[in-house]
Amino acid sequence: MGCCSCRLFVIYHDQQHHAILPRSRAADLFMRVFGILALSPSHIWRSSHNHHHSHNSKLRGSHIGSFPIMTKAQYLKSSSLVRFRYLFTRHPLTILFGYFFVFIVGMCLVPFVNNPKRNYDGLIALLLHAAIGVALVHYWGWMALLLTQTIPHFVLYGIGTYLFYAQHNFPGVLFNDKAGWTYEKAAIESSSFLRTGAIMAWFTANIGYHHIHHLNARIPFYRLPEVARGVPELSASRITSLHPREIIRCLRLKVWDVEQQRMVGLDEAMRQPAPAV
Repeated sequence: MGCCSCRLFVIYHDQQHHAILPRSRAADLFMRVFGILALSPSHIWRSSHNHHHSHNSKLRGSHIGSFPIMTKAQYLKSSSLVRFRYLFTRHPLTILFGYFFVFIVGMCLVPFVNNPKRNYDGLIALLLHAAIGVALVHYWGWMALLLTQTIPHFVLYGIGTYLFYAQHNFPGVLFNDKAGWTYEKAAIESSSFLRTGAIMAWFTANIGYHHIHHLNARIPFYRLPEVARGVPELSASRITSLHPREIIRCLRLKVWDVEQQRMVGLDEAMRQPAPAV
């Protein structure tokens, strides 16, 4: 159930980009309801996700709708509290528990608290999610809550949070300041092609072709493989996978080393002196 929900979430993501059914009122209504049920209200999702597309791989401003990036120099000069918050956001357990940290808190609670009038649908999503949970326990017991709400959402958002993380935090990713940034360069050099098997590609609705999606978000999920085959230049994209070794390599990346022009792990960042500023 969690994996099927993952496919539907990517289809929702495409519809929010107007890549599919852009003029269908029925589809728009269905996806608005789905967004609330999926703890990703349409208004909040579009706002943060469109910002992410416009600021992908920038060293300033890319934290909205994405994982924050600090340079090595910034990290070494930061206070213990700032370091803790930064590392907590990127911690593997935070990603694993994306159901709570990323969606319940990040996509619903925080936007509502910050701007209740504008992001009221975040509160609606939380209240409806809680009401469904209470109804499941009341009528069918705690096991029903666990099997039909908690575990499926935990699986869905754990997978989804990691996919999003790995699509922009992988060995070989490049980050730029405003002077060296272009939309096309960010798509090819800072968005990965996450290679999966056919089954996982179906469940994730081809979201692994993330570099192509960032080049043109209006390409629907079912045409992404066709575009990849038809444009040889796209084969130069950065590649990662869901192999455990690759997952570990991605999760170890913590800060951007300006001098080396690459992401490095915390041990390497602490071992090397910060460049003079």
